Amino acid sequence: MRMKVCVFGAGAIGGHFAARLSAAKLAEVSVVARGAQLEAIRTRGLTLKSGAEEIHAMPAHATEDPASLPPQDVLVVTMKGYTLPPLADTFARLLAPTGAALFCLNGIPWWWRFGSKGPQTHLPLLDPDGALWSILRERTLGCVMYSPNDVLEPGVILHAGGNRYVMGEPNDKASERVRAIVDLFSNSGLPSEVSPDLRAEIWRKLSSNVSSNPLAALTRLGAGAISSDDGLRTLSTALKDETLAVAAALGWDLRNELAGEKPSRRPAATGPGSRASMLQDVLRGRGVEVEAHLGQTQAFAREAGVPVPHIDVVLAILRGLDRALRASG
Repeated sequence: MRMKVCVFGAGAIGGHFAARLSAAKLAEVSVVARGAQLEAIRTRGLTLKSGAEEIHAMPAHATEDPASLPPQDVLVVTMKGYTLPPLADTFARLLAPTGAALFCLNGIPWWWRFGSKGPQTHLPLLDPDGALWSILRERTLGCVMYSPNDVLEPGVILHAGGNRYVMGEPNDKASERVRAIVDLFSNSGLPSEVSPDLRAEIWRKLSSNVSSNPLAALTRLGAGAISSDDGLRTLSTALKDETLAVAAALGWDLRNELAGEKPSRRPAATGPGSRASMLQDVLRGRGVEVEAHLGQTQAFAREAGVPVPHIDVVLAILRGLDRALRASG
């Protein structure tokens, strides 16, 4: 029997996942979407443009009502982190008794403390009432994505750049369920691997995102324009260095590995797919993932006694932008 897989949030990265998984026909794929994106998927399916490759695929089910779907073996959650807490019960009801939820998130994930050596409790900035923690923590897998995507138009996804996914259990054990999902993704054109230390991989990705996403959101500039500006490049480096200092204080010292990777002066690849995810959100008038990127990093810094003066300033401004975007939306 084929695995039942639901992609919850079929936007840029979710649309990419759903297109490749549906085209591979190794699983029964459903998507939860809304608005014009849902209508396009129902009418024409999904189109993924990736370099010279173009994939057309029709998921088995496309709906805005998760309750209309059968129990799922794998729930692939690709929504913004701040939208997740109210959906904890919905996610749980959608899972089959042995099903797992793969949270494909940017920044620090809500499940960070589960299975770690520190206190076993939720993170209030990311899961305010602990709903995700109390309902889903034992059914959760994490995923770090290296895959820039953008929605060109409803139902059409542009992928430009990397295509690599690092997955793991919160306790870093190579379980059967994470191996099964890695195999499914890899055999569907989504090269994946099991991480022996998923939190280290999260810090690697976060240190890059923190140095680029907030500045792109605040300036509305692409990576090339930011890296070619001396002042912005210096600020970008400071944000990355402070993030790596926080990671080191918490037990993941990646500074020798990553601190030397300073922002390049070379222009970034052009095209919609190269736009930072926060910039995409700002241009669409949506809130940004400020807490997962900078807010929780600052909170960890306070706990560890690590000064983060550049993060402090950029975080305050980014929170203001986020409030404005949500108020106008």
